Amino acid sequence: MNQTEKGQVIAQIREKLQRSNVAIVAHYRGLTVAEMTELRRKSRDAGVEYQVIKNTLARLATKETGFVSLTQFLSGPTSLATSADAVAPAKVLMEFVKTHPKMQIVGGVLNGSTIDMAAITALSALPSREALLAQLLGTLQAPIQGMVGVLAAVPGGFVRVLEQIRQQKESPAADVAG
Repeated sequence: MNQTEKGQVIAQIREKLQRSNVAIVAHYRGLTVAEMTELRRKSRDAGVEYQVIKNTLARLATKETGFVSLTQFLSGPTSLATSADAVAPAKVLMEFVKTHPKMQIVGGVLNGSTIDMAAITALSALPSREALLAQLLGTLQAPIQGMVGVLAAVPGGFVRVLEQIRQQKESPAADVAG
Protein backbone atom coordinates (compact mmCIF):
# COMPACT_ATOMS: atom_id res chain seq x y z
CA MET A 1 0.00 0.00 0.00
CA ASN A 2 1.57 3.30 -1.06
CA GLN A 3 1.32 6.66 0.68
CA THR A 4 -1.62 7.83 -1.45
CA GLU A 5 -3.66 4.72 -0.65
CA LYS A 6 -2.81 5.02 3.04
CA GLY A 7 -3.92 8.65 2.99
CA GLN A 8 -7.22 7.66 1.40
CA VAL A 9 -7.83 4.92 3.98
CA ILE A 10 -7.04 7.33 6.83
CA ALA A 11 -9.42 9.92 5.36
CA GLN A 12 -12.12 7.26 4.96
CA ILE A 13 -11.78 6.07 8.58
CA ARG A 14 -11.75 9.66 9.86
CA GLU A 15 -14.91 10.44 7.87
CA LYS A 16 -16.66 7.38 9.35
CA LEU A 17 -15.67 8.45 12.85
CA GLN A 18 -16.91 12.00 12.31
CA ARG A 19 -20.32 10.67 11.21
CA SER A 20 -20.51 8.37 14.24
CA ASN A 21 -21.46 8.73 17.88
CA VAL A 22 -19.89 5.42 18.86
CA ALA A 23 -16.95 3.31 17.79
CA ILE A 24 -16.31 -0.16 19.23
CA VAL A 25 -13.05 -2.05 18.77
CA ALA A 26 -13.03 -5.85 18.55
CA HIS A 27 -10.40 -8.49 17.88
CA TYR A 28 -11.42 -11.03 15.28
CA ARG A 29 -8.60 -13.59 15.65
CA GLY A 30 -9.76 -17.12 14.87
CA LEU A 31 -12.84 -16.23 12.83
CA THR A 32 -13.33 -17.74 9.41
CA VAL A 33 -14.06 -15.76 6.27
CA ALA A 34 -17.66 -17.03 6.36
CA GLU A 35 -18.07 -15.81 9.95
CA MET A 36 -16.63 -12.40 9.09
CA THR A 37 -18.98 -12.18 6.10
CA GLU A 38 -21.91 -13.02 8.38
CA LEU A 39 -20.84 -10.28 10.83
CA ARG A 40 -20.50 -7.74 8.02
CA ARG A 41 -23.98 -8.62 6.72
CA LYS A 42 -25.55 -8.31 10.19
CA SER A 43 -23.74 -5.02 10.72
CA ARG A 44 -24.89 -3.62 7.40
CA ASP A 45 -28.50 -4.69 8.12
CA ALA A 46 -28.37 -2.82 11.44
CA GLY A 47 -26.87 0.35 9.93
CA VAL A 48 -23.44 -0.28 11.43
CA GLU A 49 -20.23 0.23 9.49
CA TYR A 50 -17.88 -2.66 10.29
CA GLN A 51 -14.32 -2.63 9.01
CA VAL A 52 -11.06 -4.48 9.61
CA ILE A 53 -8.38 -1.83 10.04
CA LYS A 54 -4.63 -1.55 10.39
CA ASN A 55 -3.74 -0.24 13.83
CA THR A 56 -1.25 2.37 12.59
CA LEU A 57 -3.76 3.78 10.10
CA ALA A 58 -6.48 3.83 12.76
CA ARG A 59 -4.18 5.69 15.16
CA LEU A 60 -3.51 8.32 12.51
CA ALA A 61 -7.24 8.57 11.64
CA THR A 62 -8.33 9.14 15.25
CA LYS A 63 -6.09 12.18 15.68
CA GLU A 64 -8.07 15.42 15.83
CA THR A 65 -11.34 13.55 16.41
CA GLY A 66 -13.32 12.72 19.53
CA PHE A 67 -12.08 9.14 19.21
CA VAL A 68 -8.42 9.65 20.19
CA SER A 69 -8.87 7.39 23.22
CA LEU A 70 -9.51 4.45 20.85
CA THR A 71 -5.73 4.17 20.44
CA GLN A 72 -5.46 2.29 23.75
CA PHE A 73 -7.48 -0.58 22.21
CA LEU A 74 -5.56 -0.74 18.92
CA SER A 75 -3.36 -3.82 19.13
CA GLY A 76 -3.63 -7.20 17.48
CA PRO A 77 -6.11 -8.04 14.72
CA THR A 78 -8.42 -5.06 15.04
CA SER A 79 -11.84 -4.32 13.63
CA LEU A 80 -13.95 -1.25 14.16
CA ALA A 81 -17.73 -0.94 14.32
CA THR A 82 -19.10 2.61 13.99
CA SER A 83 -22.56 4.11 13.81
CA ALA A 84 -24.55 7.25 14.50
CA ASP A 85 -26.89 5.04 16.56
CA ALA A 86 -25.11 4.44 19.87
CA VAL A 87 -26.89 1.14 20.57
CA ALA A 88 -26.66 -0.63 17.20
CA PRO A 89 -22.94 -1.58 17.17
CA ALA A 90 -23.09 -2.87 20.73
CA LYS A 91 -26.17 -4.98 19.94
CA VAL A 92 -24.68 -6.44 16.75
CA LEU A 93 -21.31 -7.27 18.29
CA MET A 94 -22.73 -8.70 21.54
CA GLU A 95 -25.15 -10.92 19.61
CA PHE A 96 -22.30 -12.10 17.40
CA VAL A 97 -20.02 -12.83 20.37
CA LYS A 98 -22.72 -15.06 21.92
CA THR A 99 -22.46 -17.46 18.99
CA HIS A 100 -18.78 -16.83 18.11
CA PRO A 101 -16.78 -16.67 21.37
CA LYS A 102 -13.45 -16.35 19.50
CA MET A 103 -14.30 -12.72 18.81
CA GLN A 104 -13.33 -10.34 21.60
CA ILE A 105 -14.85 -6.93 22.17
CA VAL A 106 -12.07 -4.79 23.60
CA GLY A 107 -13.62 -1.37 24.24
CA GLY A 108 -14.80 1.73 22.54
CA VAL A 109 -15.69 5.39 22.60
CA LEU A 110 -19.18 6.82 23.01
CA ASN A 111 -19.64 10.55 22.41
CA GLY A 112 -15.98 11.21 23.21
CA SER A 113 -15.87 9.09 26.39
CA THR A 114 -14.07 5.76 26.67
CA ILE A 115 -16.35 2.81 27.40
CA ASP A 116 -15.38 -0.62 28.67
CA MET A 117 -16.96 -4.04 28.21
CA ALA A 118 -19.47 -3.43 31.01
CA ALA A 119 -20.72 -0.25 29.34
CA ILE A 120 -20.91 -1.99 25.97
CA THR A 121 -22.94 -4.80 27.55
CA ALA A 122 -25.27 -2.23 29.11
CA LEU A 123 -25.62 -0.45 25.77
CA SER A 124 -26.53 -3.71 24.04
CA ALA A 125 -29.33 -4.27 26.57
CA LEU A 126 -31.00 -0.97 25.69
CA PRO A 127 -33.91 -0.96 23.28
CA SER A 128 -33.23 0.31 19.79
CA ARG A 129 -33.58 3.99 18.92
CA GLU A 130 -36.93 3.32 17.24
CA ALA A 131 -38.26 1.48 20.30
CA LEU A 132 -37.14 4.31 22.60
CA LEU A 133 -38.80 6.88 20.35
CA ALA A 134 -42.03 4.83 20.38
CA GLN A 135 -41.93 4.67 24.19
CA LEU A 136 -41.35 8.42 24.36
CA LEU A 137 -44.23 9.07 21.98
CA GLY A 138 -46.52 6.85 24.07
CA THR A 139 -45.50 8.72 27.21
CA LEU A 140 -46.14 12.08 25.55
CA GLN A 141 -49.54 10.95 24.23
CA ALA A 142 -50.81 9.57 27.56
CA PRO A 143 -51.82 12.95 29.09
CA ILE A 144 -53.49 14.03 25.85
CA GLN A 145 -55.45 10.77 25.65
CA GLY A 146 -56.50 11.20 29.28
CA MET A 147 -57.68 14.75 28.61
CA VAL A 148 -59.67 13.61 25.57
CA GLY A 149 -61.28 10.93 27.74
CA VAL A 150 -62.25 13.48 30.40
CA LEU A 151 -63.58 15.94 27.85
CA ALA A 152 -65.61 13.18 26.17
CA ALA A 153 -66.97 12.04 29.55
CA VAL A 154 -68.57 15.42 30.37
CA PRO A 155 -71.05 15.50 27.45
CA GLY A 156 -71.60 11.74 27.84
CA GLY A 157 -72.51 12.22 31.51
CA PHE A 158 -74.83 15.09 30.60
CA VAL A 159 -76.64 12.91 28.05
CA ARG A 160 -77.04 10.10 30.62
CA VAL A 161 -78.51 12.54 33.18
CA LEU A 162 -80.99 13.84 30.59
CA GLU A 163 -81.96 10.25 29.74
CA GLN A 164 -82.57 9.45 33.43
CA ILE A 165 -84.72 12.60 33.82
CA ARG A 166 -86.74 11.58 30.75
CA GLN A 167 -87.25 8.10 32.14
CA GLN A 168 -88.35 9.50 35.51
CA LYS A 169 -90.87 11.82 33.90
CA GLU A 170 -92.28 8.96 31.82
CA SER A 171 -92.51 6.57 34.78
CA PRO A 172 -94.79 8.62 37.06
CA ALA A 173 -97.00 9.48 34.10
CA ALA A 174 -97.40 5.75 33.41
CA ASP A 175 -98.16 5.05 37.11
CA VAL A 176 -100.82 7.81 37.34
CA ALA A 177 -102.53 6.66 34.15
CA GLY A 178 -102.66 3.05 35.40
